[in-house]
Amino acid sequence: MNKLAQIITKIIDFFYTPFRNLMSEQLFRYAACGGGNMVLDWILYFLIYNFVIGHEIVNLQFSIFNIQFAQAITPHIATLCIVFPITLLTGFWLQKYVTFTQSNLHGARQLIRYILIVCVNLAINYFGLKLCVETFGWYPTPSKMVITLVTVAVSYLGQKYYTFRKI
Repeated sequence: MNKLAQIITKIIDFFYTPFRNLMSEQLFRYAACGGGNMVLDWILYFLIYNFVIGHEIVNLQFSIFNIQFAQAITPHIATLCIVFPITLLTGFWLQKYVTFTQSNLHGARQLIRYILIVCVNLAINYFGLKLCVETFGWYPTPSKMVITLVTVAVSYLGQKYYTFRKI
């Protein structure tokens, strides 16, 4: 895995030269990794929403101690629940091994902090999707794209100054 991180870093750094006067190398790596993970998120969201969930309400039924539970989940929220853990893991890996490599915090502590920041972003995504899709009547995929742009700033600041900070 470390070899893969080195290859990704070299590819990103190759494209950094024209941006050298505009931003730091770390910010460029963050933008490249975050942008790649964001595109993965959008593609997975589109594919799962349209071809797996199929625009249908997802009915969950389960029982605990012989007590039956049933929950209907809207397709855009069900898709978010499927895509979220995938991009959580790919995002953490990219930020830890490509962007914020100078952090000397223990990996488990970084992961917990990363999850906390991502949970804030998940809340922004959840309420943003509810607002955009159910209140404004926007299509789910463009709504997700707009909301993602809001979470980028929250994520960068949280990851830089909290999750992967140098101590």
